[in-house]
Amino acid sequence: MRSNLLRHAAIALVAALVGLPALAQKADWPTKPVRFIVPFPPGGTVDPLARLVGARLSATLGPQFIVDNRTGASGSIGTGIAARATPDGYTYLFVFDTHVVNPFLIPNLPFDTQKDLAPVMLVATAPYAFVTNVVKSYKSFGDVVKAAKAKPDSVSYGSVGSGSLGHLMMTLVQQAGGFRIVHVPYKGGGPMTVAVLGGDIDLAVGTVALLTPNVKSGKVRAIATTGDRRADALPDVPTVAEQGFRGFSALAWWGILATNGTPKPILDKFHAELVKVFNLPDVRKHLSGTLGMELVVSSPAELQKFIVSEMARWGKVVRENNIRAE
Repeated sequence: MRSNLLRHAAIALVAALVGLPALAQKADWPTKPVRFIVPFPPGGTVDPLARLVGARLSATLGPQFIVDNRTGASGSIGTGIAARATPDGYTYLFVFDTHVVNPFLIPNLPFDTQKDLAPVMLVATAPYAFVTNVVKSYKSFGDVVKAAKAKPDSVSYGSVGSGSLGHLMMTLVQQAGGFRIVHVPYKGGGPMTVAVLGGDIDLAVGTVALLTPNVKSGKVRAIATTGDRRADALPDVPTVAEQGFRGFSALAWWGILATNGTPKPILDKFHAELVKVFNLPDVRKHLSGTLGMELVVSSPAELQKFIVSEMARWGKVVRENNIRAE
């Protein structure tokens, strides 16, 4: 009996000692600056989100959370850097909806979207908006369809890039409505917004979070949104579904990922700190009220399930329409 008790005690001691490094990692992290890779340039929505989170975490945890913009190839360059980073809990990736489309657009990606990155959190979603410069004559999405049918390729629209969700959505809408307009891809939300403000394109397709400030300032006119209900930020703007495209819905989204292999205790602590940030009243007010984001603040498992679903939906659109990155 005594020998059995001693054996069980020894086993328990070994298990406790094995677990000590993980507990120490959780307790000590972070002990040095943490890098937030943003794979897009400033001027869109991913960069200010990362900077907001970084500033709050720096203030509460001590070490600096530094935003590192690594742009290019629809976000895949920065994503590749994050996928190859040392999995020590000091590198994280902020992604946009292009994350689930790139594997179908860009051949020979140097990383596996699902295997090389670990989910942390689906932060928020938001509908897209179709906007036009106020000097243009379009007052509704129906006006755009009517003009395009009367003279194909006479109307232009901008997106944040070939194969972006804005591009894929408009592809589906054109197929459903039987009209054709010219796609003008830009390298991010900032350049596209400049183009529509300057009247270089007839329409811009961007997130409500990106375009609402210019709608409210009176510089552009919103003519449709893409959710299954009207956007809280633009309650007077009818959805695409309300304007003759029944059942149509598509959402932008923002997520946070880590290099695969990052210790779970660190991921758990990081997730818990993110939850605290996104539950702050002023942060929620800024993201939802000012930027038009609808906060989700998911678990890692929920983000993983969401990514799988989105890849299935939009990968099919890319394949069936033979869309390629430019």
